[in-house]
Amino acid sequence: MNIVVSGASKGIGRAVADEFASQGFDVAVCARDEKVLLEMEEQYARQFPACRLLALRADLSRKDDTQAFANAVLSEWGSVDVLVNNAGIFIPGAVHEEPDGQLEQMMEINLYSAYRLTRALLPSMLQKGRGHIFNMCSIASLHAYPNGGSYGISKFALQGFSKNLREELKTKGIRVSSIIPGATWTDSWAEAGFHPSRLMEARDIALSVWSAWSLSPSAVVEDIIIRPLLGDL
Repeated sequence: MNIVVSGASKGIGRAVADEFASQGFDVAVCARDEKVLLEMEEQYARQFPACRLLALRADLSRKDDTQAFANAVLSEWGSVDVLVNNAGIFIPGAVHEEPDGQLEQMMEINLYSAYRLTRALLPSMLQKGRGHIFNMCSIASLHAYPNGGSYGISKFALQGFSKNLREELKTKGIRVSSIIPGATWTDSWAEAGFHPSRLMEARDIALSVWSAWSLSPSAVVEDIIIRPLLGDL
């Protein structure tokens, strides 16, 4: 079995990759920083020696890079069992104040990367008649909040993408799940001043993904909403 995780060099994506690697999956990831990928290869060689790790440099905000990454995965494996569209970026701002181009940047990374990577890898799932696609949404996919701006718009759109994909693929043997996490301790929260215990751990999200995948092929968890115990920040 294998899994493709975008945005897997750190945070939630890395936790998902690690969890599936620990369960015997082969793992494909991409990142813009080649140094990070080399470090991940070294760590996996020690921690998960049985895992075949495919770590490729790619910028998923670029259409050509996304297609090249998908082509490399299919060339290596032939087909994909699990896809986790996790690549994303958060830049705060209000719609009327944020810099020109911020919406386009959010959409390219938070939505279009998932759309393009899914379109590139989905035919291999359809050919087998099975697979599971996870889209890493956000509490911001469900309701707006102050200073959410273009980030919230892009995450609403990603949830819409998930809903449409679920409807299209439910008779094809392919499961589609939206993961909707609240505040999770990652690098982006390190400077916010909160104690790590106030937020969820990245592995909490990874375990939710694993649990949803572990159900029988006749069942699908459409949405997983997971929040810190004390509520949203």
